[in-house]
Amino acid sequence: MSNRKAGPILALSLTACLLLAPRLSGAEESGDGWGDAWDLEERIAAVNEGELHFVAPEVAAGHHVHFNHIRIDSSSLRTGWVTLEQCHEQLDAVPAAQILFNPQRIRHLSILGAEGIGRAWVEGPSVQLEDVGPRARLCVTAESRALSYLGEGRYRLQNGPFMRRFLDGYYPMRVVLRIQYPPEFLPEFLEFEAPRPAPQPGFEVRQGEGEVQVDATFEGRLYTCMDLLRPGHKGEPSPAPPCPADQGPVPVE
Repeated sequence: MSNRKAGPILALSLTACLLLAPRLSGAEESGDGWGDAWDLEERIAAVNEGELHFVAPEVAAGHHVHFNHIRIDSSSLRTGWVTLEQCHEQLDAVPAAQILFNPQRIRHLSILGAEGIGRAWVEGPSVQLEDVGPRARLCVTAESRALSYLGEGRYRLQNGPFMRRFLDGYYPMRVVLRIQYPPEFLPEFLEFEAPRPAPQPGFEVRQGEGEVQVDATFEGRLYTCMDLLRPGHKGEPSPAPPCPADQGPVPVE
């Protein structure tokens, strides 16, 4: 981890944690950057305190968007390692940031591209950023140990918490997950089981051949659990183990 001074931070996490040092100078910047004229106390008073609350897409429009492309192949079923491509768009303008990954669950981390960022580099299990401009974009690639075998033919892909956090509050954001498990790369067919949280307004799930896509707009902390079953195991009497998504989100009002 970087030895930068601790201070007010914006934290955004999904399989990583993005720590930002917000620009609080009141600089004249339009949009939703942390440097605009909105008073800091008003920001703190207005935010969610961590409870998952799905919101309508228009509420999250213009805020941070987090894209994740996860690919499961035959080796993933043996080792738990999946291929991850991750892009952050519409980043808040801050002078410095770091995206922190669990060192036991990340490897081969590299930067695919960056726009509107003065400098970006990999440092151990992290990506360090300097001079992040308004609406900046960053994409990275890595291998993530996110898949586990639960027995009875069930594999679980768990991600989270996804969050856009400033001090003790949580702001709206959008997370898009594309999970691919193409049959040509697996020793046997896998069948997608119902996700958690369950599909609802603010948490849309679409299933295609060999893939699942999730589009979520929310405030607070979001965990997702996606289970895949081998043929013949669907309908087993043993229920799926609980995951953090079972905490029960607040629905869209």
